[in-house]
Amino acid sequence: QVQLVESGGGLVQAGGSLRLSCAASGRTFSGYRMVWFRQAPGKEREFVAAITWSGGITSYADSVKGRFTISRDNAQNTMYLDMNSLKPEDTAVYYCAAGKPLRIDAALLYDYWGQGTQVTVSS
Repeated sequence: QVQLVESGGGLVQAGGSLRLSCAASGRTFSGYRMVWFRQAPGKEREFVAAITWSGGITSYADSVKGRFTISRDNAQNTMYLDMNSLKPEDTAVYYCAAGKPLRIDAALLYDYWGQGTQVTVSS
């Protein structure tokens, strides 16, 4: 049974930092792309960052470039999202996902999803 479990969300003041984790289990993710999406109330799910599980190639949404860093620890089967200089507009539920999409920003193309973790940034 494939599981992706996010953790690390919480409440932080603007300018602060958080580290999200996504623990993966149930299969090998070699060849998969691992991503973070986020969804704010009333908005569509939005691509945040992606990383190849084996190669470590990363991609970021323009809105988080330079502030967020995606990484993975293959030995621990865990992906991370380090978020710095947080802004109120970063407030959302953050989801990790895995798949082999033709487009990395297309949520519907991912096969596996976590349950999400809430990030709230106060002004």
